[in-house]
Amino acid sequence: MSEQFTSSPSPVVVQGQKVRDFPVLAPEAARGRVLRVTVVGEEVLHRPGTDVPAQMLGGAELSQLVDDMFRTMYAAEGVGLAGNQVGVDLRLFVYDCPDDEGVRHVGHVINPVLDERDLDTPVVVEGEGCLSVPGPYADLGRAQRATVRGVDKSGAQVVVSGSGFLARCLQHETDHTLGTMYVDRLAKRERKRVLKQMEEMAGEVMVRREERAVELEQELSG
Repeated sequence: MSEQFTSSPSPVVVQGQKVRDFPVLAPEAARGRVLRVTVVGEEVLHRPGTDVPAQMLGGAELSQLVDDMFRTMYAAEGVGLAGNQVGVDLRLFVYDCPDDEGVRHVGHVINPVLDERDLDTPVVVEGEGCLSVPGPYADLGRAQRATVRGVDKSGAQVVVSGSGFLARCLQHETDHTLGTMYVDRLAKRERKRVLKQMEEMAGEVMVRREERAVELEQELSG
């Protein structure tokens, strides 16, 4: 999910658990590499992903992927990134996103399952963007609150709940793992507008991502 986010001294919730101190960038980013972000139209973005198999949990390959996804998300100045957005056909995502109360939430979810929306939970229409649709935003309705359940890279159970922007992020990223992009939820005319605007904006966005990747390297190696 796309959104530039600046960290603050607000409380931080990591993997669904409140922590006292946490760095500006998740530690995973220092171990990761910047990967190419896939773009709308590429097949891997438009089909349901494969569940991460049990034998991968606790392994070095999955841990490295999570590290790479954090580094890539920060380089792209996003708040969430799914596996298929780096060309990997596995159901997982990483996130570093605030909720409506200003609490920062950081973590990753493997094989996420989104709870059904309670009928009492309102749907809020706000602007939404995507790292795989570089540049434009469009108004889209999402549940005001959301809960996602899954496991972490070691196989431990994870439950992440939140409101507002965080809820939007959780829904957006879980959608990705099922092969659905936010533009797929737009009316045909609006989708066409967004994709046309992407063509006009993508070049500038990609240049900024390259610049940010260099900045990250300097920050993390310094």
